[in-house]
Amino acid sequence: MRVVTVAFNPGDELEHFAESLRSASSAPVTLVIVDNGTETAVVDDVAARHGAEVVRPGTNLGYGAAANIGARRGEEPWVVVANPDIVWHPGSLDELLAAGDRNPRAGSLGPRILNTDGTVYPSARAVPSLTQGAGHALFVKIWPGNPWTRAYRQGQEEMLLTEHAVGWLSGACLLLRREALAPLGGFDERYFMFFEDVDLGDRLGRAGWRNVYVPTAQVVHDQGASWRHRPAPMVRAHHQSAETYLLRRYSAWYLAPLRWLISLGLRARAWVEIRRG
Repeated sequence: MRVVTVAFNPGDELEHFAESLRSASSAPVTLVIVDNGTETAVVDDVAARHGAEVVRPGTNLGYGAAANIGARRGEEPWVVVANPDIVWHPGSLDELLAAGDRNPRAGSLGPRILNTDGTVYPSARAVPSLTQGAGHALFVKIWPGNPWTRAYRQGQEEMLLTEHAVGWLSGACLLLRREALAPLGGFDERYFMFFEDVDLGDRLGRAGWRNVYVPTAQVVHDQGASWRHRPAPMVRAHHQSAETYLLRRYSAWYLAPLRWLISLGLRARAWVEIRRG
């Protein structure tokens, strides 16, 4: 099994990732660190102590493009793509692999993702409609229980303990079947960061594969460990990726006025988010 993580000038989180990976699976694991950053000391130290392969593209390619480089280098039937700020629970990858074996049409599988405070991150969601996406984006921070967010998160409160297929799974931690991933070309590299996981889940579903949430596999995600000190570029990247995804999804010529409104709304929202800090 090939485990690919994308690093950008990481801190201690990369060591925690690699150390906890040792107990995540009883199967042989090849760890690949794709280093998008310029400060190499931490990556080189972790790689030396944990026997990881390091790939350096020479520039910051973004998440999806870097993950593709790491995934394409091997021939293993299963590829894991995970953020470096993940800590693996013991046996978590074994649980995902077992779920893959009993779900032969699963193209991607994702674990239950816990925040550092023990709460559950909503990592398994429906592919959003325009109405759901807009309602969720506009109201989630001021009205968390709004109907659009509830629909977008696909009734997760009731389904957190059940294994089931969803529209897409968080790219923070994914087990991917190479047979499903390769024909699609991996992640769409037009997304620098964010929404590459939504896009991949959507494309896997359209190709006849399932995205399966596996709550018996658990990881902890220290969200934003790699970018919390530079949030403004990440806010811009998030909204740019949302715009890319929605403009592609609503690409018919007669939807040109809708695309204009989507672009205007997302750019205005990004400006407001950055001003709020």
